[in-house]
Amino acid sequence: MTVDSGHMSRLRDIFSVRFVVMRSPTGAATKAVKAVPAGSFVHTSHLPGSAAAAASAVKRAHKSGELVKVRRGLYFKGAKTRYGLTRPSAEAVALEVLGRAGVGPTGFSAARAFGLTTQVPARPALVVTGTVPTSLTGVRVSKRNNLRRLALRPLEIAVLELLRGDWETTVDDGWSAMSTAVGNAVAGGKLRWRELSDAAKGERSPALRKNLIRLTEDLQASGMLA
Repeated sequence: MTVDSGHMSRLRDIFSVRFVVMRSPTGAATKAVKAVPAGSFVHTSHLPGSAAAAASAVKRAHKSGELVKVRRGLYFKGAKTRYGLTRPSAEAVALEVLGRAGVGPTGFSAARAFGLTTQVPARPALVVTGTVPTSLTGVRVSKRNNLRRLALRPLEIAVLELLRGDWETTVDDGWSAMSTAVGNAVAGGKLRWRELSDAAKGERSPALRKNLIRLTEDLQASGMLA
């Protein structure tokens, strides 16, 4: 049986169209995964295309050693080393799962955020404004009821935690070191003093309010705060 060239050409066109239609959703998700820079998290639900296409893309990337699976629907694109892909810390995973609103470090983790201690806690400690999750491992999570914290960045929450009294047991060089570190963060635009002060009005800790006044006076005296 002889098939004319025109018929063969039409068949190729049909199969080509079908192939593109079938491939394009998964292809978009795959391209998105490849575009993610090393050291970043990948949420399956954030990828383009259908849920099935996204799941297929991350599954292939995980199998090929491009992604590390963190938990259901969450992967990490580590940097490639001679020992394999780097993995995220427990604290980084917790922050990715919890989000940034009203979430920040406490205890030694708060002091470490400012480089004020050489101590490394066995489990990083975080505070949240809301429900404490039970599915996170390797971190300690506590709850704070001040809803004004939702407007703060993690570093600003770290200041509130230190002012609650944590600085006394976690800061290696005492109050003056903490005052200087906070002042430098304000001067460098990493810490918003007005927002922090507004959020502090919702705190119940008498020690925090007292220490905030002391810190404000120190920063004003040093010229770090107008």
